[in-house]
Amino acid sequence: MAAALLEGGLALATARGLLAPEVAGPAAKALVVALVGYGLWANAHLRGLWFVGLGLACNALVIFANRGHMPVSPEALYRVGLESYIPKLQQQYDAVHTLMDESSRLWFLGDVIPVKVLGYTNVISLGDVYLMVGIALTLLEGALEAKRKRQGALEIDLRF
Repeated sequence: MAAALLEGGLALATARGLLAPEVAGPAAKALVVALVGYGLWANAHLRGLWFVGLGLACNALVIFANRGHMPVSPEALYRVGLESYIPKLQQQYDAVHTLMDESSRLWFLGDVIPVKVLGYTNVISLGDVYLMVGIALTLLEGALEAKRKRQGALEIDLRF
């Protein structure tokens, strides 16, 4: 929660002109990687979190390769009807995202996957997919563990 609040706060501060994107972007990512990384390490026994770690690593890799910003595909934005964000991304209006261009490194790990499902419209990355799968698996794992604990051991009396 702290990582999400910090990243969101830095993105908002950049969008409002309080912080320069060159400062807030890398700071946001470094804080998120540190906080979430610690949480993953402390809970490594939960197998679903390994996917979360893989997603975090993919996103961190592309962000650090692009000087603290996640490149976003303009083609993917057009495909989901979010082309109005292109001018904002060109100006790096937040601390996290930038418009993808020919200089973008590791572009295939950037936000290149257009998603339009049940009213949800966005452009996401492969790392985001791994994160969502990991979160779903972790929730399922927790629910199954809770069910096993609730059922407890069966005691059957076989005496006649």
